[in-house]
Amino acid sequence: MLNSKQKKQLRSLGNPLKPIFNVGKEGLSLNLISSLEDSLKAHELVKISVLKTAPNPVMELALDLASSTHSELIQVVGRSILLYKQSEKRKIHLT
Repeated sequence: MLNSKQKKQLRSLGNPLKPIFNVGKEGLSLNLISSLEDSLKAHELVKISVLKTAPNPVMELALDLASSTHSELIQVVGRSILLYKQSEKRKIHLT
């Protein structure tokens, strides 16, 4: 569990990131979740864009993605989701 200071630090690191994944009309698929897990292991901090054609609300998708990848939901702004999962080889050192 992250405290508010750590989430603030992650939000500032995630602000300039470009979305790596797009969630569209298919919604959440097993392929998307496995790719997202691999990306979280490699980068720790991942930004996801939700297209207007997505079948579910953005917040619902964000919570589903966080729970299915066992990651921490950092921020939802508009149609962008920011997820964090600490890897074994820590790339981001939180205070």
